[in-house]
Amino acid sequence: MVKSTDAKLINIDENIDKAVDFSKKLYLAGSVFIYPTDTIYGFGANPFNEDAVNRIHEIKGRSQSKLFILLINNIQNLLKYVEVNNENHMDFLLSIWPDPISVVLKLNSKTSRILGQETAAFRIPNHRFCLKLLSELQMPLISTSVNRSNQLPMLEYSMIKEEFSSEIEAIFYTEKKSYFEASTLIDLSDSTPVLIREGKMKFDEILKKF
Repeated sequence: MVKSTDAKLINIDENIDKAVDFSKKLYLAGSVFIYPTDTIYGFGANPFNEDAVNRIHEIKGRSQSKLFILLINNIQNLLKYVEVNNENHMDFLLSIWPDPISVVLKLNSKTSRILGQETAAFRIPNHRFCLKLLSELQMPLISTSVNRSNQLPMLEYSMIKEEFSSEIEAIFYTEKKSYFEASTLIDLSDSTPVLIREGKMKFDEILKKF
């Protein structure tokens, strides 16, 4: 989908509350935007809005079968969407978040039916803007790297603007120094954690908390 106007550029450092309010409106309207996280910049949208989900797939040029990481603000909200029946798993999640660790969990029957998938990766981010937005939404937020399929993630908002401004509604950015590295992704849909991708947090260190 190509838009006729460029995306709005919003510096979250200038007025974070205003930025959060605008991003919430975009989310509820089914729009697609780009925003900073505790790892790298991400495309954001409502995962329950099929049109928004399809737009992100189209913009990135990636397979519909590839799943997105979903950000959530706390364990209480997470439990609305997933099944965590193992007390050890619950203790583990409480010990690792908020931090750049994304965890694949089994969805409950209602969420699985809506999303058309059995599992999803979730993360409670260690990032002020994200947490403020998630607290306002009380719902999951898509977070997927800002890049075309098979290309490296784009880390500078000036480059992101040049590449994607005509295809999305807004770009939220920060001028504060960031240490860009993807989250560590682990699968906890079975009994023990399985490493899918090692990122900012080392898997050996994570396992010490299990």
